[in-house]
Amino acid sequence: MRQIKVACCQVAPVFGDVEGNLARAERALERAAELGARVAVLPELANTGYVFACREEALGLAEAADGRSVSFWAALARRLGMAVAAGFCEAGADGGLYNSAVLLGPDGERAGYRKAHLWDAEKLVFDLGEQPPPVLETRFGRLALMICYDLEVPEWVRLPALAGADLLCAPVNWPVLPHPPDERQAERFKAQANAAFNRLPIAVCDRHGRERGVDWSGASLIVDADGYPLALAETGRDEDQLLLADLDLAASRDKFISRRNHVHADRRPELYRALQDEESRAASAAATDAG
Repeated sequence: MRQIKVACCQVAPVFGDVEGNLARAERALERAAELGARVAVLPELANTGYVFACREEALGLAEAADGRSVSFWAALARRLGMAVAAGFCEAGADGGLYNSAVLLGPDGERAGYRKAHLWDAEKLVFDLGEQPPPVLETRFGRLALMICYDLEVPEWVRLPALAGADLLCAPVNWPVLPHPPDERQAERFKAQANAAFNRLPIAVCDRHGRERGVDWSGASLIVDADGYPLALAETGRDEDQLLLADLDLAASRDKFISRRNHVHADRRPELYRALQDEESRAASAAATDAG
């Protein structure tokens, strides 16, 4: 497999301005395609903005999985000959409300995903997704998808890696959180670590700007299979940025990190089951205490 140019389109969705947000995404994707990108990632909740005051407000902006925004991005993917990953607010056919994302291929391929690990006040707005991250076969390779806080759960990132993904696409909205002034955001290191643990490249697309009192990090990055950043957004700039990196997706199928060490084959799940049982008991106790 040849190298593929991957893009992260770091834009600033305006809350509630679906029409304008789709236009912003279109301009960013067209620019990425002009520069040779074959896979492009947009931020989390790219069509609506993020900071919902309540569940009812989100319901007012939610769309079906085949609604206006997803259909618009799918048409762009076909026209530009690229794969597109983007986050949207989904009104589920099951009656649920989800922080969702889609992977849309240039030949009509499609996979959807509902965020399984909700961050902070998201728990007051959205329902939990219950399905593992999808892996979509495209002409460019096998692409996987998850959203923001999902990246901080190592077991979750392991799933698409074990399913054969060549690249993990991650729409995110990372708020500015306290950190030492000379350090990069810890979220970036977590993405790098997960890439290295699985020899799986990760394209993380953040947003920038300020929305309803929340400042966003603008910390997009593209990480190679060894966990090293190939492209980093310049944080602190309140303007759109386009990250580009060339990735040999075939390289991520080689899971050897030495002649005798394979990041998946060296796992010993039978030794971890006791830990998993203990974690399950601890999580149940924590949920009981919180209730």
